Amino acid sequence: MKTVNIGIIGGGLMGKEAASAIARWFVFNNVTVQPKLVAIADLNANILDWYRQIPTVKLLTTNYKEILAMADVDVIYAALPHQLHLSIYQDIIASGKDLLAEKPFGINLQAANQIAALAAKANVFVRCSSEMPFLPGAQRLIKEIKESDFGDIIEVNAGFLHASDMDPQKKINWKRQNEFCGEIGVMGDLGMHVLHIPLRMGWMPASVYAQLQKIITKRPNEKGELVEADTWNNALLNTWVNKDGKEFPMKLEMKRLAPGETNTWYIEVLGTKAGFRYSTKDTKTFWEYKNADTQTWSRIDLGFDFAFPTITGKIFEAGFPDCFMQMIAAFLMEREGQLQQNLGCVTPQEAVSSHQLFAAALLSHKKNTVEKLAIQ
Repeated sequence: MKTVNIGIIGGGLMGKEAASAIARWFVFNNVTVQPKLVAIADLNANILDWYRQIPTVKLLTTNYKEILAMADVDVIYAALPHQLHLSIYQDIIASGKDLLAEKPFGINLQAANQIAALAAKANVFVRCSSEMPFLPGAQRLIKEIKESDFGDIIEVNAGFLHASDMDPQKKINWKRQNEFCGEIGVMGDLGMHVLHIPLRMGWMPASVYAQLQKIITKRPNEKGELVEADTWNNALLNTWVNKDGKEFPMKLEMKRLAPGETNTWYIEVLGTKAGFRYSTKDTKTFWEYKNADTQTWSRIDLGFDFAFPTITGKIFEAGFPDCFMQMIAAFLMEREGQLQQNLGCVTPQEAVSSHQLFAAALLSHKKNTVEKLAIQ
């Protein structure tokens, strides 16, 4: 089994998820790459203390350039605030190391274009993160889209819903300030998750009408003072897709103010002959519609059936740490040319396409117009 040495830049929540996934790697049955976590960088030295429990780690630093200078680091996972993406991704690519980048792949479209161009020129392997499509239900939906005769598509609906901002007294953080997360707001935070499957299926919107909301516009800082929270809390993008000469609507929903929702990701594809629906609200359930003599919706109870099999029995249910592991496995297996028919991580061009849509959505909302997109 080939060993790939990993460095993490950004040791917060997602960095810890990546480290934990690597630590559980022995759960896989047939993944031919073994990641080894060797270095972590974070500006906050206190965050680095958590990583001292990992025996393979030989460098903890507040200067990420020390990791880039390590000859034996092959891949960087970078989990950083959006305003840092361009400068630090640029340094990673220039170092010749491969990159699993966090979404949205730059603070805006200009930054995303620059990162993608740098990656192509440097000939390094670069992908962007998006975990939810690696769950068994999402994998089943992709399989059905590719293999089933669902007739003409009537509509597609996809979304990612949080209630994380419902408390008006929640302290402000970087994701609630345009300076750090970008003018696209919640679209940058949740949008790539929503668009991963549609873009991979070739459903790039040709036009968009956007409804964006700023509802809670002030939040307390560490001192208890109310400061401006100027990001978009909620985004509803009503789009038209033109695929193979036929048009259909696709509704994309990204919300931090969705009452009662806890990390709910969903996608629904409805056709004239068949349809499919999956939501993490009921992680094991996959819904299938058939239009035969009788129109029926069937509930299918899914087990632990991932693209990359593990020791876990299929009678068990899946969770977020599991799909995070599958995402890293997909990244490493594609990097080795062994992905085969499985879903890969978001490509740089798909990340750029998402930013094209978000930029058009901002313009649509500002002008109250339907904005057309140039499909690449």
